[in-house]
Amino acid sequence: MLKPLVYSPPEHIKLDILFQDDNLIVLNKPSGLLSVPGRGEEKQDCMLSRLQAEYPGALVVHRLDMPTSGIIMFALNKDMQKAMGHLFEKKLIYKQYFAKVHGLLKEKKGIINQPLITDWVNRPKQKIDYENGKPSQTRFTLISTTNDNNSFVKLEPVTGRSHQLRVHMSSIGHAILGDELYGTYQTRNESFRLLLHAEKVSFTDPLTNNSIDIHCPVDFI
Repeated sequence: MLKPLVYSPPEHIKLDILFQDDNLIVLNKPSGLLSVPGRGEEKQDCMLSRLQAEYPGALVVHRLDMPTSGIIMFALNKDMQKAMGHLFEKKLIYKQYFAKVHGLLKEKKGIINQPLITDWVNRPKQKIDYENGKPSQTRFTLISTTNDNNSFVKLEPVTGRSHQLRVHMSSIGHAILGDELYGTYQTRNESFRLLLHAEKVSFTDPLTNNSIDIHCPVDFI
């Protein structure tokens, strides 16, 4: 197994609320903060606990990796939690991420189709496994290149596997900068944080039928 990283969550000043109604609250999660509590007393500080300090009835809808920043949604009642779970299960929520990756992409767009499964020996890492892995697809689009010979990309997960974007980009030779799990020594040290940000979600509210479009600008361009 990998040596566990020391958890040092960012200081909590206030909730960065992107959207709120009677059923749902959407936040901008900072990089380095767990979405939900981890194992051990030192890992109880997380996005959920910070939210529940002000909204005690908040419930988990989905998660972001600890080093990933950006849009994360929580239900404010059980009906919304169940309804949002259905949307995720049926892939009825459009999600868009922004990342800075190693190297210059030769193709301007494409789709990565690599089945994923937990690497139990090295958990929490995931790995590509063509025999036992679950189907996993990620669309990528080149946005721009940089003076340091890296690339900004838009990533659209078709499926929602654990660490999917990170494994997929690493698998094609363009690891996300700052990735401690899937990057090389060089790419891990090109940034003090993982340069992956959940910047957009769109869906039809399952309780009100309203169209919901939420955008959270990236802060590392």
